[in-house]
Amino acid sequence: MPQLTSFGYDHGGEVLSGVYGGPADAPAAAVLLHGAGRGSKARLLPLADEFTAHGVQALALDFTGHGESTGHLGELSLQRRFEQAVAVIDAYVPAELPLILAGFSMSGQTVADLIAHYGDRVTAIALAAPAVYAPEAWTEPFGEGAGRFTEIIRTPDAWRRSAALDVLRGFTGRALLLVPETDEVIPPEVTEAIEDALTVRAQYTRVELTGAEHQLGLWYRDHADARKELVTGLLTGLTDRGWTATWEWLAERTGRARVDDNLLKGGWSSQMRRVTLDDTSHVVLRSFVKPFFRRHAPGLLQREADILTLLAKEDGIPAADLIAVDPDATHCDHPSLAMTALPGQVRFDEDDLEHRLDRLAALLARIHAVDPAERPRDYQAWTSADRVRTPRGDLWTRAVDLIRREPPAYEPCFLHRDFHPGNVLFHDGRVTGVVDWVETSWGPADLDVAHCSTALALLHGPEAGLGFRERYEAHGGRPLAPDADHLYWRLLDCLHYAGDATKLAGPWRESGRTDLTPELLGERLETYVRGLLATYA
Repeated sequence: MPQLTSFGYDHGGEVLSGVYGGPADAPAAAVLLHGAGRGSKARLLPLADEFTAHGVQALALDFTGHGESTGHLGELSLQRRFEQAVAVIDAYVPAELPLILAGFSMSGQTVADLIAHYGDRVTAIALAAPAVYAPEAWTEPFGEGAGRFTEIIRTPDAWRRSAALDVLRGFTGRALLLVPETDEVIPPEVTEAIEDALTVRAQYTRVELTGAEHQLGLWYRDHADARKELVTGLLTGLTDRGWTATWEWLAERTGRARVDDNLLKGGWSSQMRRVTLDDTSHVVLRSFVKPFFRRHAPGLLQREADILTLLAKEDGIPAADLIAVDPDATHCDHPSLAMTALPGQVRFDEDDLEHRLDRLAALLARIHAVDPAERPRDYQAWTSADRVRTPRGDLWTRAVDLIRREPPAYEPCFLHRDFHPGNVLFHDGRVTGVVDWVETSWGPADLDVAHCSTALALLHGPEAGLGFRERYEAHGGRPLAPDADHLYWRLLDCLHYAGDATKLAGPWRESGRTDLTPELLGERLETYVRGLLATYA
């Protein structure tokens, strides 16, 4: 096993203690960053040895005031941690080597800072019980426990503004989130926010560590099997930023090699990529990475595969052709489905809006006319009177009371179940594609009309949502429920977003609709609900 060599590095009048080693022909270098308090590189030496045993160079250092480094801990800051890490990396790691970063606790922020600095050179990360911090905390000295830094980090929800979350949303490499069974330091909502950020683009895995507590440096020091699993998990598929198994599966199913891929905007439950093959053709790949959706992926992906096969025989519904599906990740890194790429793009702007609203209504009417030989599953409600979260006020209380009943009787039909502008492609004013068939169901036409209406109200204003029913009926849609029953379906859908309208609008903002602030979305949803009650109650 290659030996680690100790060093002392002069930086800013202090001496930073560290270790470095590994084979000269290593494919990457792992940088191990300890946490706050009594954290030090000493806890991470067994992990560094594990990396070198796997043929990777390893570096670990003590930040100012930690371990064997000089200086005073109270004078350290998040900014100085970052600067010290950069200085040591640049001094000891060959510039051509890809970086693997492992950050413990406070160093979750440092890892994000290093990703922002080194860009795509960072090919894999492990975040162990990580923390992130408000922007104003970055330059503040840690002090002795009662200073400005402490004041900032104790401000409720200040961490939600952390630039680290944006950096992690943009990371496209391999990412492991190491979560102890018990963590009395990092609030669960911080962990979940970091997970949400990493699942946007990264090849992500959540690792639950039974019996572990917050100090995961000590945990990995004392658990050899866990160290080996961590290193293996970071190195698998390293040359493809973690996606080797997926690209090999796609090549086998298409007979073509991947040349490039681009993440498509608009995905929330899954990552959607447009993959360029070596014959210049394109396929679209759906991968379920978020743990919740990964658990449900077998049913979701098999349903989409079945629906795409069904729709291939239907005229007037431009759906993709199924290429292959791996619903339980037998072959891929994550449960995946490959399909043909459709022309066009989603439209979230206000240009030629009236025309596009009519096209949406006509398309939904056509979808509801599908008469499958084998029915899809019955619809599932996404909220209920007991689960919904709303603002306070008589309006919302009344709206919730109106869905506190048994669902109305209905004449069932074929539903897309997630029909809205983000799932319809346009080109030159024509509909060229309908995507995202994982929620396809059997249920009331009112529910699809309701869901699209909610989206239109938030995206284009309450009147667009309130008027969609009339457009749908004008284009030959199925008969909808009487007013009181139709109101039930409309409220059942829009109340699902009452607690967080930004959930539906996230992809719209990413696509340029930055005017759709949480405040505006909240105002539009409230006006829309008032309009529904005035029209149908």
